[in-house]
Amino acid sequence: MYNLHCHSLLSDGALLPSEVAVRYLAAGYKTIAITDHADYSNIELVLRQILEFTRYWPKNAKIKILPGIELTHLPPEQFKPLAKYARKNGAQIIVGHGQTPVEPVVEGTNRAALEADIDILAHPGLISEADARLAKKRGIFLELTARRGHRDTNRHVAEIARKTGAKLILNIDSHAPQDIISPSQLIALGRKSGLNTNEINKIFQDLNKFLKEKGAG
Repeated sequence: MYNLHCHSLLSDGALLPSEVAVRYLAAGYKTIAITDHADYSNIELVLRQILEFTRYWPKNAKIKILPGIELTHLPPEQFKPLAKYARKNGAQIIVGHGQTPVEPVVEGTNRAALEADIDILAHPGLISEADARLAKKRGIFLELTARRGHRDTNRHVAEIARKTGAKLILNIDSHAPQDIISPSQLIALGRKSGLNTNEINKIFQDLNKFLKEKGAG
C-alpha cells in the first residue's frame, strides 16, 4: 500500500521524516512520498533536506521513501518554473496544491498546475471537466484525499474523473500522527467517494505502472 502525500516538520507537519516513515510502516504501508509544502522562499532548502533524508534511508528498509514536494499557493505563472526546478533537482513526486474550497486558493491554480510538470493535483475541489480532460491528456493523477475539509469534494472529483477518463489516486495528506489511517480505511475512502471495486482496482493498477516507470515499483 502507498501514500504519496505526506508532510513532515520540514514544512507544516508535526514529525521528522523518519517518524513519518516509521508510523506509516506500522500502519501497513510499503511506499510513501515526503511532499512538504514549498514555494520560491523554501523550495531549495526543503527539497535538499528531503533528498538528504531519502539518500540515507536504508535501501533494504521495509518501507520505501520517495522524495517529493508540494507546490503550494503559488501565483499561477510560478508552477512551471518551480516544477521544472523540483524535477531537475531530484523530486520524484511533484504535487500541485489544488483549488480546495476550504482555503483561499487563487482562481486558475488547477489549470496552471496541470500545465506544469506535476504528478498529482491534490484536492482539486470543484475541478472543471476541461481541467480534468487536461489531467487525462497529461497523465496527471487527481487526488481523492482523506484530509478534513479537502475531502468534501471527493465525490465530485470521482464523478468528473469517471466522465473524462482522468486517473485518480487515493492519498492521506497527513500532517500529524492522528492523520495516518490504515490501508483499509483509505480504500473505504474511495468507496465513500462513489467508486466501485473495479475503479478502485484500476487506481492501484495505474499507480503500480506509474511507480515502475519512476523506478520505484
